[in-house]
Amino acid sequence: MQNKLSWCKNQKKGIELIDPNDNLSQAYFLDADDSLDVMKNSKGKWKPIIAYYSCYYAFYALLMKVGIKCEIHDRTIELMSLFDFSHDQIDFMRKLKKERIDVQYYRKDPSEMDEIKIKHFVVHCKQLIPKFNEDVISELREVVKNG
Repeated sequence: MQNKLSWCKNQKKGIELIDPNDNLSQAYFLDADDSLDVMKNSKGKWKPIIAYYSCYYAFYALLMKVGIKCEIHDRTIELMSLFDFSHDQIDFMRKLKKERIDVQYYRKDPSEMDEIKIKHFVVHCKQLIPKFNEDVISELREVVKNG
């Protein structure tokens, strides 16, 4: 993980530390919730696109809470390993991202979306927020800084 962090910190729009921002964190959670609502009524290629962004926004809300910014989606997903996510959850995000890219850019037919799993992911992100006290935030930022 340290090598990936170091590499990404040196990339344009890669990982950088910013001031933790509760307002942006809440705004991203609102975007995640809005996307969940839209996803329920979506069909075709839009369903996996919106499903991915719902989960992505929920995780990005955690990053904003801690003060970590990354505009490279693959590296953002890699950052999940610093948080309380299982390998299955990280793999789930990777698969969602691949599905989004396949339908959005390669015009592949979308596969069936597990709406319950997507909603559970968003809820899991929200449940992590109370764990982020000053000590935890400092520790996470230190890992990124030294990565």
